[in-house]
Amino acid sequence: MEFGILIFVVLAWLIGLGLTILGIVFWIWMLIDCLKYEPSEGNDKVIWVLVIVLLNWVGALVYYIVRRPERIKQMGQ
Repeated sequence: MEFGILIFVVLAWLIGLGLTILGIVFWIWMLIDCLKYEPSEGNDKVIWVLVIVLLNWVGALVYYIVRRPERIKQMGQ
């Protein structure tokens, strides 16, 4: 019985660690994407960088869903 609990805890820990690493990679990818391709006109770039940095992976997800497709459609990048 105790061995089964140990396996469950280790698997849960590994899954949590994997999701954390994926979240960090996604966050860095969106931050680099914003810094590299977002036009520097006005304050849009600064605002999106702040959203991504301050809201972590949630901000990165908002950027990915809301802004990135619009920017790609407008600018092609």
